[in-house]
Amino acid sequence: MSRRTAFFVAVALLGFALGPDALAAPDAAAERFAKIKALAGDWTLAGGDGSVAVTYRVTAAGTAVVETLFPGSPHEMVTVYTVDKGDLVLTHYCAEGNQPHMKATKGADAGTIDFAYDGAGNMKSEKEGHMHEASFSFVDADHVKSTWQYYKDGKPGERKVIDIVRKKS
Repeated sequence: MSRRTAFFVAVALLGFALGPDALAAPDAAAERFAKIKALAGDWTLAGGDGSVAVTYRVTAAGTAVVETLFPGSPHEMVTVYTVDKGDLVLTHYCAEGNQPHMKATKGADAGTIDFAYDGAGNMKSEKEGHMHEASFSFVDADHVKSTWQYYKDGKPGERKVIDIVRKKS
């Protein structure tokens, strides 16, 4: 058996042993992360006055995206998106002073990325108020709706939908 044949047999056996989703997961995370990276630039609220509501900036040699919500306002918040161990993840640096971590869930359609709570920084208990879920619906390349679900005392609270369009040059 040639080295080339042995290599392909080894890859096939590894894929069989790990299951069909094991080798595909990093590609799914990379595809989702590419959607987040494509948001780079300034965004305004749909139907708003044209002022910047959200900015997205690709950083760290293309391995992270920094989202700044309400830039320059007293309630400015930052969310950092990256791929970690084959999963698309985010950390939301909230105006409340905590940092919820979320991981993209599997199974959403191609135009949606859903995130679920996966721990937090600077929280004594999950009962403290925090963002617990987020979802991005990509209407098209210049229109996105994100939904953020707040939790307190272990229960869903306010649900905020941020409907944004790319700022025209």
